[in-house]
Amino acid sequence: MTTSSSERGVSLGMPELPAPDYPDDVRTRLEADAREIVARYPDSRSALLPLLHLVQSEEGHVTRTGMRFCAEVLGLTTAEVTAVATFYTMYRRRPSGDYQVGVCTNTLCAVMGGDAIFESLQEHLGVGNGGTTDDGKVTLEHIECNAACDYAPVVMVNWEFFDNQTPASAKRLVDDLRAGRPVSPTRGAPLCTFKETARILAGFPDEREGATEAGGSAGPASLAGLRLARGEAGPARVVHPRDGGPHDEPHGTVHRPSPAEHLSSHDAPQDTSASDPAHPSPTTRDGGTPPGPSGAAGTTAEEGE
Repeated sequence: MTTSSSERGVSLGMPELPAPDYPDDVRTRLEADAREIVARYPDSRSALLPLLHLVQSEEGHVTRTGMRFCAEVLGLTTAEVTAVATFYTMYRRRPSGDYQVGVCTNTLCAVMGGDAIFESLQEHLGVGNGGTTDDGKVTLEHIECNAACDYAPVVMVNWEFFDNQTPASAKRLVDDLRAGRPVSPTRGAPLCTFKETARILAGFPDEREGATEAGGSAGPASLAGLRLARGEAGPARVVHPRDGGPHDEPHGTVHRPSPAEHLSSHDAPQDTSASDPAHPSPTTRDGGTPPGPSGAAGTTAEEGE
């Protein structure tokens, strides 16, 4: 005797209906942008990645409608587009916040305090990895290395750097984002919303006044080795931005970072955090007494200054 799938409690489901199209005015606008993107490439399918950023800038994530649009513009199947959109983590598959707050939890950032920062923000915001706050402002996630190890631990907001963070400074950062207060990255262009960032990643210019000039280049700590290799720097010395200054300063001297050293209003150069409760750093997770000149917490190579 056989039983049907319904009798066994198995639902085969119904085929998913095709994604709805964009409203006419939205589609007309996106088609004009898409033509500009496709024209940059000798093979139209090479435009898929920036086109996905384009549709992400429309709704804040890549929807089925957006993938259908990309497929129709490039002459691909929706399966081909979906395969790409689901492979790269930079494309969001569900609604998310105006600000993507990513905490680096890769090796160096983790041991320098990234794990503690991520744990602290989850508790502070009341969301898990990939979760969005109720006000729709902040989506929290842990991210892989962003090649900023010399400023560990690093937090990124919409792919802009916030260096040398602590649980306290990171909580202050997300509170300011949610309250709409001005927030300045440590390095790079001024902060904008995730949708605006997605449009820039699609290849369209950042039209905000001064934004391009503010992009800058690598920070001083990143270039120290290059300066030494070129013979452009004097004798090397090690600067500990979290323990009060260079080792060659007199004991007890308090080092005051200049604006050129730490450009962000949310930089936290003199506090570090403990990610290993069994071996805590000399400071507490929310601040405390910085280590002395022989302290090992948070060494950053800044040579030849």
